[in-house]
Amino acid sequence: MNKFKIFGFVLVATTFVAKAQDLETAKKAIDAEQFEKAKSMLKSVIAAKPSNGKASFLLGTIYLKQNVVDSAKIYFDKGLAASDGSKFNTIGLAQIDLDNKNVTLAQAKLTSITTGLKKKDVEEYVYVAKAYMNSDYPDYKSAITLLSKAVAANPTDAQLQLTLGDAYYGEKMQNEAYAAYRNAYQADSSLIRAKMQLGVLLKGAKAYTEAVKALNEVIAINPNYGPVFRELAETYYLWGKNEPRTYIENIQKALSFYEKYMSLTDYSLSSRMRHADFLIIAKDYKALEVEANKMKELDNVNPRILRYLGYSAFENGNVDVALKSLNDFISNPSSKVIARDYAYYGQAKIKKGTGADGKTVDPVVLAEAIADIKKAIEIEPLMANELNELGKKYFSQKMFSVSSPIFELAIANPNSTNFIEDNVYYGLSVFTENKAKDATTMDKVALAKADAAMDTVIAATPNYQEAYLYKARINNSLEKDDVMAATYQKYLDVVTAKGPEELAKNKTKVMESFNNMASFYANNDIPKAKELLNKTLELDPANPYALNALKILK
Repeated sequence: MNKFKIFGFVLVATTFVAKAQDLETAKKAIDAEQFEKAKSMLKSVIAAKPSNGKASFLLGTIYLKQNVVDSAKIYFDKGLAASDGSKFNTIGLAQIDLDNKNVTLAQAKLTSITTGLKKKDVEEYVYVAKAYMNSDYPDYKSAITLLSKAVAANPTDAQLQLTLGDAYYGEKMQNEAYAAYRNAYQADSSLIRAKMQLGVLLKGAKAYTEAVKALNEVIAINPNYGPVFRELAETYYLWGKNEPRTYIENIQKALSFYEKYMSLTDYSLSSRMRHADFLIIAKDYKALEVEANKMKELDNVNPRILRYLGYSAFENGNVDVALKSLNDFISNPSSKVIARDYAYYGQAKIKKGTGADGKTVDPVVLAEAIADIKKAIEIEPLMANELNELGKKYFSQKMFSVSSPIFELAIANPNSTNFIEDNVYYGLSVFTENKAKDATTMDKVALAKADAAMDTVIAATPNYQEAYLYKARINNSLEKDDVMAATYQKYLDVVTAKGPEELAKNKTKVMESFNNMASFYANNDIPKAKELLNKTLELDPANPYALNALKILK
């Protein structure tokens, strides 16, 4: 009987160790971003031992990573009722509260965990810190405060150092992050992510050659560690973006490394979505369309797939599919709509509403489209930086009725990186759109705004001669002849100050200035008008306007 009891005890102990090993293996799979593999393992643990609260917590955190909040909460709630490790699920529920901006409620949950933690409770410190950092509204400062306390008590714990490195990295404290990652790897050389993060820091510092070298060192240690290939992909993408001459070569490397990352992780829906996000950044819309359709086969109800279908359809010329996909996505209450969704939706409407001439857009459709683009800026003000490229695209297509309101949205944000150039293009768009119109159809309100935009440019760059020229032309259209003449004179002053070569290079514009100024002075100072017309004839003796005007003035 005693032998039977001993055998039973050994069997229970062996089962306990096996389950603990399963959890460690699942955690390694999570670190390697093999989420489907980890989910399968954790579900097996929970099925065998429903009282394992930590397994429920780990499974819930995967669902949070994949933005499947409902499933995450189900497992957190289930784990909360478990007899073993239930407190971890309080941390998971607190992160959901943080995501929902219920900070007070989240803080109460997290404080209930951290109060009374002992030196050995490293995992609790790590996961509370991760809840702060992984929230949709990350709080790196709180994570650093908490982790610093834990590290002081456990200075050689590799996981604490790694997590502290992530917190410093999120807070853009690069030197501190480097030290923490280095400490983590020195404490545990099997913690490959810590070594990878040292390369990530180099990528952030735009030391791309050194970053690639560091990441390749990780591959040499473990060629099957998927995340390092994702970091290589992002490094080569940024390298190409920051050094345009290398873009074509580096973007191909980036896409190749991302495919390698996918092959070493999994081809689940969430992984495909991450891949799709990278394809958008890399502007590979053909591949994005293929990926979107594969996702649709996997899950035809996930609304986010419609985003990828909409983006790729628009870029690949299928405006009807783009409009339907984006409309269905934006109108779905469960969709997490971002600024770019509205930006694409607006562009698709412009494309659909463009007439046969390729230049005019149905005014009702255009108003709706601009309203959508405005929503994009309201959601993410930094998107104003991207309106420069978009506005110039329509400007180059001579779609001035479109470029004007786009640049008007851009200049509403004075912090935009293209603020001065956007003011120039706004003024030019409005002027060009109106210059052929008569007094009854001309948009004088818009022209007045264009004039103000040129004043902004002149104030910022007083030696930019074209701004005076554009302002003079705008005031000519507005029939503000005194302002026109004075501004043409300022144009001439700037050009003259730059020397004879600049005058010669701008001969036509100089004659334009003389002739228009002469038309103003012809009403109140005939000698001045004649003087200006003769200056035109010095540059072009056959100039018809000057010759005819002088005949009239005689």
